[in-house]
Amino acid sequence: MKNIKIISLTACMTWVLSLLLFASCSNDDNASGSTGGAPVIESVSPTGYETNGTIKPFDPVTVGYPKNYYVIHGKGFLTATKVTFNDFSSYFRPTFVTDTDIVIQIDENTPYANSSNQLRVETQKGTAVFDFVIAPPVPTIAGFYPINATEGQEVTIVGKYFLNPIVTLAKTKSKEAVPVTVVSSTLEKIVVKLPAGADTRYLAVANMSGETNASYAVGTAIFDDISYYGLDFPSWNNYTYVSDGTAEQGLTYISKKMDAWGNIQGNWGWYDQLTPYSGLRVAIKAKVPGKLGFVFNGNWDNNPPILDVTTEWKTFYLPWSVLTNTDRVQNITFQNRTTTDKGDGIENTFYFDNIGFTVKAE
Repeated sequence: MKNIKIISLTACMTWVLSLLLFASCSNDDNASGSTGGAPVIESVSPTGYETNGTIKPFDPVTVGYPKNYYVIHGKGFLTATKVTFNDFSSYFRPTFVTDTDIVIQIDENTPYANSSNQLRVETQKGTAVFDFVIAPPVPTIAGFYPINATEGQEVTIVGKYFLNPIVTLAKTKSKEAVPVTVVSSTLEKIVVKLPAGADTRYLAVANMSGETNASYAVGTAIFDDISYYGLDFPSWNNYTYVSDGTAEQGLTYISKKMDAWGNIQGNWGWYDQLTPYSGLRVAIKAKVPGKLGFVFNGNWDNNPPILDVTTEWKTFYLPWSVLTNTDRVQNITFQNRTTTDKGDGIENTFYFDNIGFTVKAE
């Protein structure tokens, strides 16, 4: 592995500032033009480190990213009192200010939508304004529903940072990206109309900062608010459906209070169209941390996988290699394996969501 020597960011900023101070002192025009007039912003350039450890070049930009450092260049900054991006203040160290330059980190809470798109530097002699856009973070996708949507059906994608989103069926090694029609959008929700050929493909959302794929593919649900392929849970299990806004995905999840060594047993169905898939997934949380046995196709005797469950949603991925009789899916059952330190079984409540298939990697 290549070793990269990285010095502290403070040292980098000090080095940057020393270069700028030297440049400003060496420039007669700047020196003579900064004797007391109102401030002027001429350019903004990124500074700090690239991901490979090299120092970023001083190339002027008009788009900035929160939590990154920039050099504001111009004149008349020595008495600066306030710097704002989109009317939101960012802190700057007085030691990182010269008459011609300010080294500053854009505050992580700086708004990026429905804003002025302006940088302002206020000094004791006046205020300078500069057109400057704050980019949103790269989108995050919490989920989408219905998962098993078909051509022409509307799908809701939920997440964050959906500023002017572009939605596609994600590019793969064998398939090009396919545009997806956006019906409506907010910063946290997008409604799209699904195109043809979406089955087993991933939805991707892009904004000006980057692109993110959903963590599961279209058409891969076994339970997604409702159950498919007859692989539901009989009512005699005494479970409940919950729709309280805290589902791992979609709108509804399953809750079951289990006695020590109790279980929730699935109905017996049959689904054998498994060629595109590498295994199963399921999101689970519990009232208290515990363990669940994942009983697949009725194989209680073959040491079923044991899942360590916490009080937060966690998605478990079970490849076919850890299961048996994987030419079909007939039954999915969960058994409470929560115990005391002495090994005695104890009661626990478990919550289940987003049961489905995982698609083979290309």
